[in-house]
Amino acid sequence: MSALTPTELAQQLGSGLLSFPVTHFTGDLAFDEPAYRENIVRLGKYEVAGLFAAGGTGEFFSLTPKEVGRVVRAATESAPESTPILAPAGYGTAQAIEMARDAEAAGADGLLLFPPYLTESSAHGLRNHVRAVCEATSLSVVVYGRANAVYTPETLAELADSHPNLIGYKDGIGDLEAITRIHSRLGDRLVYIGGLPTAETFALPYLELGVTTYSSAIFNFLPEFALNFYGAVRAGDRATVRRLLDEVVLPYTAIRDRKAGYAVSVVKAGMKLTGHDAGPVRPPLTDLDDTEMAMLTEVVEASRSVTV
Repeated sequence: MSALTPTELAQQLGSGLLSFPVTHFTGDLAFDEPAYRENIVRLGKYEVAGLFAAGGTGEFFSLTPKEVGRVVRAATESAPESTPILAPAGYGTAQAIEMARDAEAAGADGLLLFPPYLTESSAHGLRNHVRAVCEATSLSVVVYGRANAVYTPETLAELADSHPNLIGYKDGIGDLEAITRIHSRLGDRLVYIGGLPTAETFALPYLELGVTTYSSAIFNFLPEFALNFYGAVRAGDRATVRRLLDEVVLPYTAIRDRKAGYAVSVVKAGMKLTGHDAGPVRPPLTDLDDTEMAMLTEVVEASRSVTV
């Protein structure tokens, strides 16, 4: 059982930057546990509010349930006690429940509940899905609104009223009116996490909507830059945010947008360029080509020359 109560974990997550560590693979695409553990120790030395093991950037979609368990255990055993570890749960409801229970046994502090796999879902169906997972574990749960999981304010309010361990909503949809309505309806009952690809791009406007934190993929390979950017956002330093966007983040997103799935691939490429090689991505993702690696090298160099 987590040492943090739902209220404590929500406050912790909303107080600083979050990140989703990549999952390390060997050349033959097996989970490289020693390298992964070493990387969690490295990331845990920075002041982040939480790490999400085996998340989207961690290629959750390519991991078997057994591998997810190994990744989560490696994270919980390697991270400092002050850094909460959230584990993934997803696919169908039965599988999500099994993952939730395994994460609890592994010592995770909370869960990120991914959208149900493939099928469309009604508001009623999503409510039952989240309810079943919340009732199956004592862990705190953050729901991920993305793709086929579109949560209405009414659904989230009903779930929040009946399940104290539902603590957060991660937005991966980008509907500003919807997030405004959700925040208006639930206020401080939930912690709100920006979850669009390259969340730095939307961080400042989201802050004004009550989204105090976001998940930074860039933190994996440029942790100092990511923390400086987050600090500028929280300080409302629009000039610095705009400059960092122009000089680093937007050139980075231009590489990300060259191919589908590159939101993960570009992060692993960045790890390699900065001396923290995490191996290749697993199919169906593809790695950056030489031209794109050269482009990313310029982004990394630019990040090192900017001042905050």
